Amino acid sequence: MGNHNSNRAPPYKFGPYSDQSAPTTSAPIGYPTMGSRLLYSHVDITLRSLAGQAEGFGRFAVGGLNGAVYRVVTLADDGPGSLREGCRRKEPLWIVFEVSGTIELSSYLNVSSYKTVDGRGQRIKLTGKGLRLKECEHVIICNLVFEGGRGHDVDGIQIKPNSMHIWIDRCSLSDYDDGLIDITRQSTDITISRCYFANHDKTMLIGADPTHTGDRCIRITIHHCFFDGTRQRHPRVRFGKVHLYNNYTRDWGIYAVCASVESQIYSQCNIYEAGQKKVAFKYYTEKAADKAQECTGCIRSEGDLFVTGTQPGLVPLPSESCVFQPSEYYQTWTVETATNDLKQFLQNCTGWQGIPRPADLPTS
Repeated sequence: MGNHNSNRAPPYKFGPYSDQSAPTTSAPIGYPTMGSRLLYSHVDITLRSLAGQAEGFGRFAVGGLNGAVYRVVTLADDGPGSLREGCRRKEPLWIVFEVSGTIELSSYLNVSSYKTVDGRGQRIKLTGKGLRLKECEHVIICNLVFEGGRGHDVDGIQIKPNSMHIWIDRCSLSDYDDGLIDITRQSTDITISRCYFANHDKTMLIGADPTHTGDRCIRITIHHCFFDGTRQRHPRVRFGKVHLYNNYTRDWGIYAVCASVESQIYSQCNIYEAGQKKVAFKYYTEKAADKAQECTGCIRSEGDLFVTGTQPGLVPLPSESCVFQPSEYYQTWTVETATNDLKQFLQNCTGWQGIPRPADLPTS
């Protein structure tokens, strides 16, 4: 589907392109113009090069960096050598696959802290149920396919409650009975990058409902993703701060992005291409449980490209300070102008990729 038509880690610097003394809202000086073409190119040099390399709010996620390699040798739902067995272990692990195929999950697969689930080198599809990241931290999920989840409240990746430092990268997600990725109940500091979303209704929910005022802590970065004809929620946000950049959303069924109660959405250099429904941004009014008055959220759009008759649907900001600036939280990120070249790149280079698994190096 990739080629389709607790304790915080120390601050990380983006290798040779870093200049943390000079905050910027674009790629650091010297980065190629088409930055996305080289985005994360260094993370596949060695197996553990992924750790701590995310851009945005999830940039501290180290996954199983300091743990042993755990090898999945069976497609069974549970038992020795299974993915579930590796994910339930308490010690840090870098989980890789020695098999390709479909794992039929009979129940949510809980992922514990300090785990990397690394699908590079194989094609692993998870179906039936999804992953649950519950009260965990430092988790990396990379290069997996999620398709065909069934049952009430069954999401592809469910992140709740109280989880943090999460990076979801290069995954293909489609056709679940509830959400593809849901981030709720005080889960925060999460990045979703280079993912492909298709054949779905309620794609991504951020913030549970108006009674969960603790979700004011939520901070999410979503970048270089392709939302391909999914109906709504790209994402829908309550309370949280969300930075969207260099994503391509096309042919939605209701709206592209929705701001609800107290949310702050910074939409930067994304491409919005409407089908029959022309309005990209929607606003829903709700009342936080601890407030007397209903309110909606705020969306700031900078450098976004609206094509084929797309109407932004933006509401004027009540004040310049009502939407956060990403540079308040991280100093560099790889963003480029929204162009047709970027659109073509995202159509071909998001989701699961048929790439080899990098060689591992000793951890010490």
